[in-house]
Amino acid sequence: MERLEEHEMINGGLLRVEEPYLVERYNQALKGFGLPDTKLDSFQIDMVGYSPEIAKEFDDNFYLDPKSINRRFVIISPEQVHLPVIQTAFSNTGLLMHQFFEQNAKVIKILTIKDVLYGEIEDSILEAKEIEDLLSIEQVEFKVFTANDLTSQAAELRTLVDRLKKEPDVWRDDDLLERMVVLAKSTGDIRTNQLVPDEVVFRHNTFWTRHFGGVYIFIDDNQTTVIGDPSAPGFKRSRPWQVSYLDARDEDLIYQFLLETGRVDVPRGSWIERAEFIEHRAEMLVTSISAQISPDEKPKSDRRWIKSFVNRHTEAFEEEGTLPFLNWAQRELANWSRIELEEIDARGRFLLSRAKPGHPDQWLVNRLIADYVPFDFMTRFVFNKPAFYRDYQKWPDKYRDYVVKRVSEDYFSDKAAYRSRLFDL
Repeated sequence: MERLEEHEMINGGLLRVEEPYLVERYNQALKGFGLPDTKLDSFQIDMVGYSPEIAKEFDDNFYLDPKSINRRFVIISPEQVHLPVIQTAFSNTGLLMHQFFEQNAKVIKILTIKDVLYGEIEDSILEAKEIEDLLSIEQVEFKVFTANDLTSQAAELRTLVDRLKKEPDVWRDDDLLERMVVLAKSTGDIRTNQLVPDEVVFRHNTFWTRHFGGVYIFIDDNQTTVIGDPSAPGFKRSRPWQVSYLDARDEDLIYQFLLETGRVDVPRGSWIERAEFIEHRAEMLVTSISAQISPDEKPKSDRRWIKSFVNRHTEAFEEEGTLPFLNWAQRELANWSRIELEEIDARGRFLLSRAKPGHPDQWLVNRLIADYVPFDFMTRFVFNKPAFYRDYQKWPDKYRDYVVKRVSEDYFSDKAAYRSRLFDL
């Protein structure tokens, strides 16, 4: 995994914390969680405040995520809003954090000038023991604390100010006035410096979670759909009149669900040709198979090498069957034609589909589709990094070199443009 770290494909794009006062503030948050201080003078953090270096120091990857439910967070800078989330049990942790940052931007900016914010993204449960526990999470609340207790001091000062305005004789209470002066020295003028977050409750919409081997939960107006392993505790037992359960291995039913709920972009030449989508899938397939057939040969992305490799191993590709299918699909979709879904099986549908551009669940659906196209390492890296990292550990070294080079040159050079071409046009 060192090669991935070197190219910032794992734990990349983080915020370096090295100023002594920020390290001390981070330690104050750790103390608030009942954790020991870090002895590190410098470390990196993600949007939530998770540090891979501290996780290694503590020998605990989940020091900010006990039981993988009520996620802890540490905010020492408003700049964390621009960072990725690199370790989480729920796919929507980043979205929830973004909402919290955006709705409380002014408060966070003021508080982090001289303090640290920390707390928990609190769910309605303490532990996920079965599917129903996950379904019961309808919203989350950010429980926020500061090391110097600025938020509670500001709340107390606001209460005392209200009493001074509304109770006729309170101004005679010297102890109250003295307390207001003491509080104001810490908080400043709360009429202009708001120190208490306003928006702390957010909806917990569709998501993936690593619980029970990986579960997708899609929420529609009248129906909730669970996609996962049927052996998960509570699968097909909770609210059958309201919750639909789909076996993650049943590609037919899953694709039908995506189609009926308008979450998938079906095979149409109008977008597939513009995105060069089949060319992309074919390249991913050929290089993946090359790693199996010729692990000591480093693949290349140029079409001459791809064509040459296929010609040298025609029998293997014919037997595997995916490349002939993609070639057939490309001919059928030429000149902006379309393929009737009845003509192809579920695997073929996933090979030629993407999430509906603009749909609120677009990112999650592309993650789900990537589960059924495991050879497409670029799509896996973009939408499902945990799966990509698991795949990477099994690959031969030459293929790892090729993958790292492709991601670095094609995706990191302009992430937005790459995603737009393949998944939004």
